[in-house]
Amino acid sequence: MTRTAPPRPPRARDPYGIGPVGSYLGPAASIVGLVLIAVVTYNLFNYDVPFIGSNGGNGGPAPAGPGRTAAPSNVVVVPPEAAFEGAIVYAKQGNIWIQQDKDAHQLTDNGGDSMPSWSPDGTWIYFIRSHEDSGRWPVRGRIGAYDISVPDLMRVKADGSAKPERLASGLIKRGSLKWSAWIRQPVLSPDGKTIALVTDLPDPNDSNVVLQFFDVARKRLTRAGVRENQVLGHQDPEWRFDGKFLLYTQNGRDGARGAPVIMRYAPSSKQSRAVTTPGYMQASYSPDGRYMAATRTTTLGTDVAILDANSGHELMRITDDGSSWAPCWSPAGDGIAFLNIVGQTVDLRLARLEGAPGAWTIKETVDLTEVSGLDAASRPDWFIPPALLPAQPTPPPASSGASGSVAPSGASSAP
Repeated sequence: MTRTAPPRPPRARDPYGIGPVGSYLGPAASIVGLVLIAVVTYNLFNYDVPFIGSNGGNGGPAPAGPGRTAAPSNVVVVPPEAAFEGAIVYAKQGNIWIQQDKDAHQLTDNGGDSMPSWSPDGTWIYFIRSHEDSGRWPVRGRIGAYDISVPDLMRVKADGSAKPERLASGLIKRGSLKWSAWIRQPVLSPDGKTIALVTDLPDPNDSNVVLQFFDVARKRLTRAGVRENQVLGHQDPEWRFDGKFLLYTQNGRDGARGAPVIMRYAPSSKQSRAVTTPGYMQASYSPDGRYMAATRTTTLGTDVAILDANSGHELMRITDDGSSWAPCWSPAGDGIAFLNIVGQTVDLRLARLEGAPGAWTIKETVDLTEVSGLDAASRPDWFIPPALLPAQPTPPPASSGASGSVAPSGASSAP
């Protein structure tokens, strides 16, 4: 039976209250090319990014562009040129996959899994698992019945040797009332003790989706307490290799467009400062912590760029197609993997770098998957065993700063 109820409150599906309520991956209208993804509430809030045609894990193949047939849900197509060290984890239609060189295998089969990331030692994959439920919650003074999607913070052994383990739940119960919070983008700290994520727990009525820290041993959440722009919150947490800094995106708006800023948080002082001017998100640290790959947003779409991790100055552009996002730097430092869309099908690509750090050139860009319909809202993550890694220099010291309201003078501006 179809459930009828009054409209859900803004944070139920649109935690920042900036877009129309719709299906999780459904746009307000059909699209050719690009749309403003602010109307979509997966993890690419606020920005001008490519629309994807994934069905969000409903079991069928994702729509493909003209002349392209997407692979079925249980298949990832790996081309012959897909050679790299280590393993990359990503999501496809609600399941977690691990790709090692030319081999891609499915790790989970739940259909509700997303946003995977490696533990620093390569033993675990941390991710979000969502399931449908029925909720009752007061809205404007009236208790209504709602269909809710409940996220759980999960981890699973990367070798598949054990069943996935639930660490925390987004389900909220208050007597006969039941609701769901948001939990997104978990990343484990280098010491293995703390998971950085974004969530509106413990009370979505009183919180935006903001940066918080989950103590793995105590199973306890602590808010970072960093600045927010109205209800727009945060996303994209990313630890530096030594755990001394954490990058995240502070969401913002400039009229009708998103104005994301990459921020740097120092756990020791609990202070943050802006690293970039508006127009950058989804930072990924280089192995030595001196640089970051990031998604650059413009009115034409999204591209991947390399920036100085201290000043935010843009050093080079990895892509210029307006259809690339979610970069992931190789732990070996010699490549950047990223998502790319052709037609309406999302795949993984790799830009191989050569040259001295800070003065790279792109040797070549190759496909790591073909017509595979990966989940656009789940960033890839890369692990290489330490024995296969080159030695990395110690990063220079950097001031943590105290203000997140002033853009750095050395940062380049995105139009």
